[in-house]
Amino acid sequence: MATHNRDLGVHTRELARSFGDRTILDHITLTIPPGQFVALLGRSGSGKSTLLRALAGLDHDVRGSGVFRVPAKTSVVFQDSRLLPWQRVLTNVLYGQPRSRRQAGRALLSEVGLAGRERAWPAELSGGEQQRVALARALVADPDLLLADEPFGALDALTRIKMHELLRELVQRHTPTVLLVTHDVDEAITLAQRVLVLDSGRLTVDLPIELPAERDPGAPEFQRIRRTLLTALGVAPVAV
Repeated sequence: MATHNRDLGVHTRELARSFGDRTILDHITLTIPPGQFVALLGRSGSGKSTLLRALAGLDHDVRGSGVFRVPAKTSVVFQDSRLLPWQRVLTNVLYGQPRSRRQAGRALLSEVGLAGRERAWPAELSGGEQQRVALARALVADPDLLLADEPFGALDALTRIKMHELLRELVQRHTPTVLLVTHDVDEAITLAQRVLVLDSGRLTVDLPIELPAERDPGAPEFQRIRRTLLTALGVAPVAV
């Protein structure tokens, strides 16, 4: 059972989850300091989304030798924007929030580049715009922890680059602790301060990313980190 974390970071000890005879999370011990941006990589079926769902409080069958702790104010962004198609954009942003957050919702729509689209329907937005709304909805509650499950996986390459820039700006402004689940090694290196690799239910790599805020994929250190992570994922690195 998760408890609220007074220091606003994330702590798990011996976190485990099985489905039948199959172990998905094999006694995960993890600490994420407050304000840190962490990316979680792993092959399909490695347990990434299961870990995120556990931290989000969406899976009540996880277990462990110790209590795992997360901030009380936690928001989640999924690959699918999960907007309510029968509600307008601002109403979607404010879903579950008190009316007192209405101005904050408008301000966040402006931050994500959608000022003036408050009364648009979700169907009138592009995929990238829908994910912008989803980010605004996640941040309107001023969360201490932002969990993101492949939020840009369904977007085209150009839109994904723009969304990387937007997410970086939003995190700098709102300062939540972030755990980003992704299959994209370059995305992880571009955004995160630390990258984890989950393999067969265990954390096999815990790598700090000591790069400038503006990161050049062609830089030697970026490429060195990329090779390290691809090797850990069992993929032969390709020179770029």
